[in-house]
Amino acid sequence: MKTSIKLKFRPSAKPDKEGTLYYQLIHKRRVKQIKTYYKIYPNEWDESSNNIIPLNKNSERKHYIESIERCIKWDVQRLEKIIEEYESKGLPYQLIHIEDAYHQLCQKHSLFNYMESIISQYQRYGQIRTSETYLTALNSFKRFRMNVDVTLEELNAELLLSYEYYLKLEGISPNTISFYMHRLRAVYNRAVEQELIEQRFPFKRVKTSIEKTVKRAIPVKFIRKLKSLDLNDSPSKTFARDMFMLSFYTRGMSFIDLAYLQKKDLQHNILTYRRKKTGQKLQIHWETCMQQIVNMYPARKDSPFLLSIIGNPQKDHRRQYQNALIRINRNLKKLGEDIGLELPLTMYVARHSWATTARSEGVPISVISEGMGHDNEKTTQIYLASLESSVVDKANRKIIKLV
Repeated sequence: MKTSIKLKFRPSAKPDKEGTLYYQLIHKRRVKQIKTYYKIYPNEWDESSNNIIPLNKNSERKHYIESIERCIKWDVQRLEKIIEEYESKGLPYQLIHIEDAYHQLCQKHSLFNYMESIISQYQRYGQIRTSETYLTALNSFKRFRMNVDVTLEELNAELLLSYEYYLKLEGISPNTISFYMHRLRAVYNRAVEQELIEQRFPFKRVKTSIEKTVKRAIPVKFIRKLKSLDLNDSPSKTFARDMFMLSFYTRGMSFIDLAYLQKKDLQHNILTYRRKKTGQKLQIHWETCMQQIVNMYPARKDSPFLLSIIGNPQKDHRRQYQNALIRINRNLKKLGEDIGLELPLTMYVARHSWATTARSEGVPISVISEGMGHDNEKTTQIYLASLESSVVDKANRKIIKLV
């Protein structure tokens, strides 16, 4: 006698609260309940059909209910697969065996656990920013799944297309969707390399490429304006301006790398550091303009850091860096308005501006890529996209004039 699976609803003791959905398994007149974390209101449940009532398209709960329905579909498929294995082999079993197998399958090569182990690994290696990007992607996928885990094998095309559709409904930008998918694909491919699963190419039908970003570079004339501003009446604006200039001088060094520079990194006019994002080792010849800024903002004598961005080495370094970045970007935005910029001025603009300026001066993309510590030239091309477009437009104008 094959086991039956029914979806059931248990109302809350309080009428205005959500009740809980659960699965009822019946085998040889024995009954077993498997709880879920899915919650709905009584008016969203049809007792006669043992099903969730479909909501109209304008309902605020429609998206949430659809997510629950997708999760239920996958759970039932998982239970049916377990039951089918027992039935096909003719093995005697009890409902407790089905429940145990169900929970074990949920834990076997769990996507959540596997991603969390990768995140921990990056944290151990000191690649905090990279670990944060994976954590952001994992949290997004957890929201989609309502914290219900899946196995690595269940990360299939259907599931990923549903996730992509969910993100679009949430109003997530195309590049952010690509970012999340790219992180999940990296996790999946790592599992394949470790022979935990077979390669089934589930990401073929979803978007993982990055579109050209909005222009973030500014022309050199604006950097000159910024440099020459008289900011004696505002120490906070002066500090923001000087950090921007130091980033520009050091080949567009990321602010997190500036913050974590140590005194020992500067030896014999050569600055040697590793990028927090990638761990790549870079060297920069130390120039007078760089030292002048460092002289203005030296770290405490008992601090290992080169600059005073992380003011107290005994307190949380990460929080001090993040708070400093918020203050600096707030002041840079005001400075950008002062010099007539249309786009918001941030520390990240310094990085884009160095790349664009170097390219406009004829520096090869390979050299720019090396200078910025990019893993490949494709990343550098994203920084230079707006410049390359302007070069083509200029050429086009010349051609038009010939007609």
